[in-house]
Amino acid sequence: MTPKKKRDISNDLVFLPLGGTGEIGMNCYCYGVGPNDDRQWLMVDLGVKFGEETDPGIDVILPDVGFMASDKGNLHGIVLTHAHEDHLGAVAWLWPQLECPVYCTPFAAQILALKLKEAGLDEQVPVKVIEAGSKFTAGPFACEFVSVTHSIPEPTALLIKTKQGTVLHSGDWKIDRSPVLGQGMDEKRLRAIGGEGVDVLVCDSTNVLREGHSPSEADVSDTLMQIVTHATGRVAVTTFASHVDRIAAAIRAARANGREVVIAGRAMRNTIEAARACGMLKDSGRLLDEEEFGYLPPDKVMLLCTGSQGEPRAAIARIAEDQHPHVSLDPGDLVIFSSKTIPGNEKEVSRVLNNLARLDIDVITSDEALVHSSGHPRQGELQQLYDWLKPRALIPMHGEPRHLRAHALFARSHGIADVLIPRDGFIARLAPGPLAMIDEAPFGRLHVDGKLIVPSDDGPAKQRRKLSFVGIVFVTVVVNSRQDLAADIELLTDGLPMGLEDDLLEAAEHAFGSTPKPRRKDAAGLAETLRTAVRRAADSIWGKKPIVKVQVVML
Repeated sequence: MTPKKKRDISNDLVFLPLGGTGEIGMNCYCYGVGPNDDRQWLMVDLGVKFGEETDPGIDVILPDVGFMASDKGNLHGIVLTHAHEDHLGAVAWLWPQLECPVYCTPFAAQILALKLKEAGLDEQVPVKVIEAGSKFTAGPFACEFVSVTHSIPEPTALLIKTKQGTVLHSGDWKIDRSPVLGQGMDEKRLRAIGGEGVDVLVCDSTNVLREGHSPSEADVSDTLMQIVTHATGRVAVTTFASHVDRIAAAIRAARANGREVVIAGRAMRNTIEAARACGMLKDSGRLLDEEEFGYLPPDKVMLLCTGSQGEPRAAIARIAEDQHPHVSLDPGDLVIFSSKTIPGNEKEVSRVLNNLARLDIDVITSDEALVHSSGHPRQGELQQLYDWLKPRALIPMHGEPRHLRAHALFARSHGIADVLIPRDGFIARLAPGPLAMIDEAPFGRLHVDGKLIVPSDDGPAKQRRKLSFVGIVFVTVVVNSRQDLAADIELLTDGLPMGLEDDLLEAAEHAFGSTPKPRRKDAAGLAETLRTAVRRAADSIWGKKPIVKVQVVML
């Protein structure tokens, strides 16, 4: 009997997520072809995730791309599907590790240029501007930007063709047949791609738990028009700074009702300037700066501002606290939250809403009216995309574990039998043959701490987290040549209940006095003895063990 020949897997098409699977944000997906020891790579998206309460002092979280950086000679480019922060925001931080071309549409290039300039990289990064609907090549990867609809200008799906197989990477998308701006979903091209054959669809899972179809931006625009038409006082609209369709709809409602438009928030102003540079918002007229807000009659002004997610430094949060230097609202004025609260931001948004209520300001959210539509596909839209593309297999991405699992079940129930739920750091074979996990790669998270990139696991956030629970004690001991105290022991505390200092100082003095003189010559050993004594005393009295830092000075 002739032994069965083992299949050669050296030239598989593989998929490696370094972020974006099992979480919302920090999207970073890598596609590879070739032998294991000389694989050629293409990175799709390089985004951030925003810090949480559990990461004190950390505003931004990045994917750890060390694995790709170690093989950057085989990395043929970073392709950005659109300009949202969770898909583009890490480029300026991490490009120096990767040093490869960046491919993106004109609007994404405008947004990226601002970030690269801030980072001092505007003359270094080779940005290749590709129009939506166009084809381009990066190494062994033949690519095409396919227009889709989402909550930002020029969103694209990415078609990737290799000798080993074809992938359609959906990016973020929904089916909106009447967007406020842009050319809309390229259904004709997607149907054609399906006719040509798609091995794997790697697809957005964020909204898979909802049935039906997402409302159109045109429906949201109509609602905003109705609300603004009936408003009698000032109107403020807070939305995502990048949502140019929503900004256009709000401006249109303001102009139709004789209102001037004031912009508050640097991110929103930057987005508007980028959109205008790409030929959008041509008929929006003059947009005023926040300094002009107070000079306008209440019924003649609309404020467009940032802060829909409760960001403490954003415009609407400061307005709600009555702390904004140029903008204030009066009882009876109206704030429209034209957004959906991202999971994890509930407390921050609730704080802003309650502060507005204390000022007796009216608020409309997406719970009360159709003032927001998600940019991600519901089940009906997913099924429509399946029908157009007819993929052999599916990998759900961009979602928490419950979203990925639900998407996998939904796809199987609609005729896609070969489905694989990915995990960050795991290499999956896409083609040829069935989907399978075949290898692992190093992955992780990095924290942006001020201007520095630091580790997440053993970085400063870990120590700050502990400080927030137990506080810190500083002990200073000066020992003379006879191994006696040259001065009184000094003890300082921060974050501890009042009244503990005397007891802790007494514990330190007792520990020093109980230590034989020969052992006092060992500064490190003496420091550890005092540290242990102070922690035990705190635990005995308070029930918590603070961080204790002991400095021993030998004269």
